[in-house]
Amino acid sequence: MLETIWFILWGVLWALYFVLDGFDLGIGMLMPFLAKDERDRRIMYNAQGPFWDGNEVWLITAGGVTFAAFPGTYAVLFSSLYTPLLLLLFALIIRGVTFEFRHLGETARWKRLWDICHFLGSFLAALLLGVAFANIFMGIPINAQGVNQGNLLSLLNSYGLIGGIVFVLVFCFHGSLWLSVKASGEMEQRARATARGLWFIVAIGAVAFLFFSAVFTKLYDNYLSSPVLFLIPIAAVVGLLLSRMALGQNKPVQAFLWSGLFILCVAFFGIAGIYPSLLPSSLNPAYSMTITNSSSSTLTLQIMLGVALVMVPIVLIYQLWVYKHFSYKLETDEDLYY
Repeated sequence: MLETIWFILWGVLWALYFVLDGFDLGIGMLMPFLAKDERDRRIMYNAQGPFWDGNEVWLITAGGVTFAAFPGTYAVLFSSLYTPLLLLLFALIIRGVTFEFRHLGETARWKRLWDICHFLGSFLAALLLGVAFANIFMGIPINAQGVNQGNLLSLLNSYGLIGGIVFVLVFCFHGSLWLSVKASGEMEQRARATARGLWFIVAIGAVAFLFFSAVFTKLYDNYLSSPVLFLIPIAAVVGLLLSRMALGQNKPVQAFLWSGLFILCVAFFGIAGIYPSLLPSSLNPAYSMTITNSSSSTLTLQIMLGVALVMVPIVLIYQLWVYKHFSYKLETDEDLYY
């Protein structure tokens, strides 16, 4: 029972990270296409500025939970996917330093350098996250000793690349919605128009991902054995449809929240599909890292659950305060720190 609780919490933390840091990554990827001048770029930086580092706390927390609750999975995961995870780390570092380094220079060349770094860091992070999780959903070729028999190129398979592209598209859509919440005037209009255009592409990508998941993975086995799980992809579809309706009604906050529900349910679509495995093996199901063969002791899980029940709500309350405190639109130059 404890192992299942921690599996659900593990999935919640990853899903929260995708929802929260997803819009940051999306805005970074959209910057070369939506920003027409320096003020537009500053608006896009400031739409992320107060939130991005807090959002990445959930990535650290998800990794920490993997280490503490499922150390066996952590060992195999971080050794099997060492190269892509290292690349992900570098991408996030490069993106993060742009917020602090860009405004330290005044020349156009200096700012352009960090704008390029911001775009590349955001794009690579989104792509690598999608590729990594698509491969986890499909299964990693790990043997009985937990050694990955594949390499970096084997991760760039058809389903992995589809997952990467879908993550990029979804995060761009999510980012455009957040930008329409924070920006005003012409930038807000461009962000809203971009969200409308991306919605159809995201919808096609989501359908393709669901279809190819049936072709390349065994995710649907759990759904067929427990049909109630189909409520998860149904909720994802509802979230995507309602985000478009709210966008058409000029309700950007509601559109953003419904988009968040869509991302949350898409993440849980895969997480529920691999249960009770955390890292399925494509060579032999017996080699998979599961909630039973990779978990910590019962006492450890009990102590950690008590800590989590106290600390996670505190972090959530703090982040809600941050979002409320910085909920104003970016209208004047005084609102632009970065």
